[in-house]
Amino acid sequence: MRNDMTLGQYYPGNSFLHKADPRVKIVSLVLFLVLTMLANNLASLGIVLAATLLLAFVSHIPAKVLVRSLKPLVFLLLFTGVINLFFTEGETPLFSLGFLHIYPEGVRSTVFILLRLVCLVGGSSLLLSYTTSPLELADAIESLLSPLKKLHVPVHDFAMMMTIALRFIPTLTEETDKIVSAQKARGADLESGGLIKKLKAMIPILLPLLISSFRHAMELADAMECRCYRGGEGRTKLKVLRTRASDYLFLALMAALCAVVIAANRFGGFTLWNVAL
Repeated sequence: MRNDMTLGQYYPGNSFLHKADPRVKIVSLVLFLVLTMLANNLASLGIVLAATLLLAFVSHIPAKVLVRSLKPLVFLLLFTGVINLFFTEGETPLFSLGFLHIYPEGVRSTVFILLRLVCLVGGSSLLLSYTTSPLELADAIESLLSPLKKLHVPVHDFAMMMTIALRFIPTLTEETDKIVSAQKARGADLESGGLIKKLKAMIPILLPLLISSFRHAMELADAMECRCYRGGEGRTKLKVLRTRASDYLFLALMAALCAVVIAANRFGGFTLWNVAL
């Protein structure tokens, strides 16, 4: 079952990342996203990629599971790679076929963008969804946004909605697979034809999926109402969030990583793969 996990699904474990304070992981995630977007040459991006691989090693999540969970992003990666490969212009083309031209700048831009996307998705998943249970995530979001309660912002409801949305990603993925299999069994042609025909073939998939999503939402609402759920008012927690010394050390390492990436951006311009963004 774990080998078929999807993007956004929690993977139980006993690693350092699993035990870390979820509030620290959320702040670290923000820092990681910032440093990934700050990387503007291969030297700085290589540091971010190394940090992503280190997070994967520390999380003790099998590589096979990580690779399989990224299947939904294959189309996005291919689409982004093709767009950058054929629409980035340069001086001397490496390959030409009719009106299509591939330049060295396009190859560099494609590699850079794909590596950045992999780091963004992989790092975000490892720091948050794979190593943080939905309950811990809801408590962490509510704790970090608690100052907004003074402005009468429904922080608990907001945290609960985000957690439920993440929780239903694997469910909706499984529902989509079932609907596609059912439509194929009825003789639906979902693969042949041009773009317009393929888009029309998606209607028999999207409509049942939309109906199924509403059904799940209604069932969840009824279940919460039957259990007398009343939001965060007077709610106590079984596990109280506590920040340890190792959490502060991890946060300091993420801040130091940001400084290293900024330095690599400034002094790593000598690389041949430098990409100006």
